[in-house]
Amino acid sequence: MDTSLTKSPESSTSDLGRRVRAARLAHDLTLETASRLCGVSRSTLSKIENGLMSPTFDVLQKIVVGLKIDLGELFGSTPKVNASGRRALTRKDAGQRHAYRGYQMELLATDLAHKAMLPFRIRITAHTLDAFDDWGRHEGEEFLYVISGSVCLYSELYAPTHLNAGDSLYFDSRTGHAAVSTSEEDAEVLWMATSADLPVAGGGGASKK
Repeated sequence: MDTSLTKSPESSTSDLGRRVRAARLAHDLTLETASRLCGVSRSTLSKIENGLMSPTFDVLQKIVVGLKIDLGELFGSTPKVNASGRRALTRKDAGQRHAYRGYQMELLATDLAHKAMLPFRIRITAHTLDAFDDWGRHEGEEFLYVISGSVCLYSELYAPTHLNAGDSLYFDSRTGHAAVSTSEEDAEVLWMATSADLPVAGGGGASKK
């Protein structure tokens, strides 16, 4: 099995927490104020900052929007300012890593700020829905392409969708969703999401049962 995405969840969570705290303090915000701006509870934000909780992608997006920072900054990169003709090259296994419940994620093109798309290489370690507390749900749209293994995408609106290597799916991120690996080994996918600050006409959703 390719283990290139494997990284200690503890070190990843701790590093991320320190960066979230640094970003909050750089804006001279208290936990209470940052909590309100991000739409994340004070206790959750505190646990993230202290490395006691690994945030989901949904929560990361809320923090990015609330603190007005680029997602790449939370992964330790220093994104370049927006400029005409820009591009980003990410060599194999050179992206910024983050592990959280059910996924091991490598964020690509971290040296560009204010991207219209957020590209990830993700190893799906979850093999059942029990790995998640709730649906993933956030503003924007997403695209996933299965590189290896097989995946089942569960959704609030659609029947479970089974995908094999070479299959792809594009969907509305506002619809509750969760992906699990259905192959014996963890599946690997290319996952792209529109940036959190792009305007998308809104809706909501119910909690996962």
